[in-house]
Amino acid sequence: MNRYRFLKYLPIYTVPLAAYIALTGSGWWTYALVIYAFGIVPLLDAIFPIDDKNLSQAEEEIVKTDRIYDYLLYSTLPIQYALLVLFLFAVQRPDLSNFELAGMILSFGICCGGIGINVAHELGHRTKTSEQNMSKALLLTSLYMHFFIEHNRGHHKNVSTPNDPASSQRNELLYTFWIRSVVGSYLSAWHLEHERLQKQGLSIISLHNEMIRFSIIQLAFLGAIAWAFGVMAMLYFVVSAVIGFLLLETINYVEHYGLSRKKTDRGTYEQVMPVHSWNSDYVVGRVLLFELTRHSDHHYRASRKYQVLRHFANAPQMPLGYPGMILLSLFPPAWFYVMNRRIDNYKAQFDTEHALA
Repeated sequence: MNRYRFLKYLPIYTVPLAAYIALTGSGWWTYALVIYAFGIVPLLDAIFPIDDKNLSQAEEEIVKTDRIYDYLLYSTLPIQYALLVLFLFAVQRPDLSNFELAGMILSFGICCGGIGINVAHELGHRTKTSEQNMSKALLLTSLYMHFFIEHNRGHHKNVSTPNDPASSQRNELLYTFWIRSVVGSYLSAWHLEHERLQKQGLSIISLHNEMIRFSIIQLAFLGAIAWAFGVMAMLYFVVSAVIGFLLLETINYVEHYGLSRKKTDRGTYEQVMPVHSWNSDYVVGRVLLFELTRHSDHHYRASRKYQVLRHFANAPQMPLGYPGMILLSLFPPAWFYVMNRRIDNYKAQFDTEHALA
């Protein structure tokens, strides 16, 4: 049975399918992926029971070495670029209304975040150069290549502390968090590269600086799109890319909201544990996002591949799947009402359990 466990991830391809429908359709069909991601998926998450089961040790050993799970990730790279080309042709249709154009931009923006950045995130944690290059190529489709530096060397080190721009604080608005995280993460990536080059005795103003290389690549990419498809198509792509990375930052917001690591007597922060990230075991969101929703284990052991991420009973649990949480976060009063109470209840339970241990 384990040999065919990978089949559970095949619904991932419904996302690019919905995007294809949006980019080749007209009228309301141009919103196919928007409706699917934020209408149908939250409904399915509410219908299907939560799955908090973990693989046995023997099952995990088999699954984590099965290359089919890697091939599923790799397949998203040509799919994402094919959708990009389709998008660039689609937005130039002479009969396109503003309503249809907005639907296409939103739909491809979801691809940029849900396929591009999400898979890039998984591959960016791998050690193979080829997989890291695939990660960077996927991030290029959201003009967010600095994420490769800041996420791996900054966010995972500083998560759930004031030093991390991508960790949301209690009572922080999503909309102000966007600004803090986007700007802070970009500046952090420059700082991290400066530190790395300084240690190696290399100049920050050189092609050794990956941030400079990323900037050149992204500008050249935009120039190539403008040359091949026109300036307006390039601008529409930029809007989709912004939607893509704001979707990422919204996910960052819900994954770490209100959770913090304590300082030790030595002035450093305690080790990152499953309790420092919100977890979600809603099955549809888990499958469509390559298990990103099992975020507690991901931060506890970032090297674990998506197919073997675990549920931890003591980790804080989201009340909804990721699409539902994203929608909730857009309405701050409702978000604070639900999540602040959940934080208080979780901390009271967690402190009580530790007192009795």
